[in-house]
Amino acid sequence: MRENKDDVQVLAPNLNRRLSGVTTTVLRLIPVQARKIHIRATGLGLPENVPHISLWRVSVLPRNRWRVWHARRNNEMVLGLVFTKLLRRKFKLLFTSAAQRNHKPFTKRLISKMDALVATSPQAASFLDHPATVIMHGIDTVVFHPAPDRMALRAQMKMPSGFLIGCFGRIRPQKGQDLLVQAALELLPSRPDVHIVFAGLTTKEFEPFQADLEAKLVEAGLADRVTFLGELPWADVVKLYQTLDLFVAPARREGFGLTPIEAMACGTPAVACHEVGAFDAQIKEGVTGRLIEKDNTRALTTALSGLIDDRAGTQNMREAARAHVEKDFSIQREADALIDTYEALLTNE
Repeated sequence: MRENKDDVQVLAPNLNRRLSGVTTTVLRLIPVQARKIHIRATGLGLPENVPHISLWRVSVLPRNRWRVWHARRNNEMVLGLVFTKLLRRKFKLLFTSAAQRNHKPFTKRLISKMDALVATSPQAASFLDHPATVIMHGIDTVVFHPAPDRMALRAQMKMPSGFLIGCFGRIRPQKGQDLLVQAALELLPSRPDVHIVFAGLTTKEFEPFQADLEAKLVEAGLADRVTFLGELPWADVVKLYQTLDLFVAPARREGFGLTPIEAMACGTPAVACHEVGAFDAQIKEGVTGRLIEKDNTRALTTALSGLIDDRAGTQNMREAARAHVEKDFSIQREADALIDTYEALLTNE
């Protein structure tokens, strides 16, 4: 039987062609949610394996039922308002906010027009002037899992032996890679088997930032032990998580920040900063990793030295890290919580 796309209950727009955290969230959630509710993505750059319909089709959906329009960006809120106010579509408008800062007046005005709000952390909710349901992100623990043989995978990926630290994300000051490089300059000379790999896109604007970091490493004789891999295919990023002994997220500012839970799902302990993203909720101090003061090179260096030098203790965190993510940060938990929100909106017509 051919699917009737007019029966769609929830629309999740993606109005950004570039792969970003928001886009990744949409692409991961839709297939999981589609098992329980008739949800479709719409917009730009959507792969065939993600259930979706065209924006044109959205604009002519019949007005025979209410639907939820789940926006995650300003332009998606605007388009939702266009559909409801100008085209008279019967959409309930939902907005998810990850921002942990005061919203600009235009954003506040858009938010005030939504029918319901979701925040990805208690901190994000505190910056909204309206009630919000807190639903933290989750990840697919089938995709992110420990490698059967971590060292064999490391050899396959031509990663160095010894103690391997990873830091993934776009290369820019916001992500704090300079803090980890500064820690490396102090720690690595006396710990010859420690290596660090950075993975992530460097846009033209931030090429001088990366070049400065690389110059410092060359001057210190550490360029062969701290490597910038650039942007990698997604499958390789998942494998890289699985090869690590430790993951570091030294970001100064973050919306939610998925990387520590992706790492922990792969059995890799994580280090991240207090009061950044949702890191305080993600990491269990001393059990699945370490939480440190943000923008503090000394705190990062001290935490890393303890984890590097107590390798048995760090190794013991691996199983706890995986179990923690399975319990509290699975994508199924996030999908179900959002479906409850959708159904509440559709019930209260």
